[in-house]
Amino acid sequence: MVGKYRVITLCGSTRFKDAFMEAQKRLTLEGNIVISVGLFGHSGDQEAWTEGTKEMLDDMHKRKIDMADAVYVVNVGGYIGESTRAEIAYAKATGKTVAYLEPEA
Repeated sequence: MVGKYRVITLCGSTRFKDAFMEAQKRLTLEGNIVISVGLFGHSGDQEAWTEGTKEMLDDMHKRKIDMADAVYVVNVGGYIGESTRAEIAYAKATGKTVAYLEPEA
């Protein structure tokens, strides 16, 4: 918590850019501080795929999870990829609450 606000980090495939933006908007309007991804590699941000950048972004996202009270998984159609599964496992291992856009399959 920062002041009276919960901090939530968004996780999920970057192919769901529109769903990320909608979740960020909704969670913010509900009174949360929302931390999102910095690049949408699967939605056209080609910089995400330059040498060393994906590894840096993956590590940085774990630090974003460290700063959060909870994570919110943007799992459109129930899709959860390998990177997101690792982020969920990390969040759970560090005692974070995990919520999902859609019910877990």
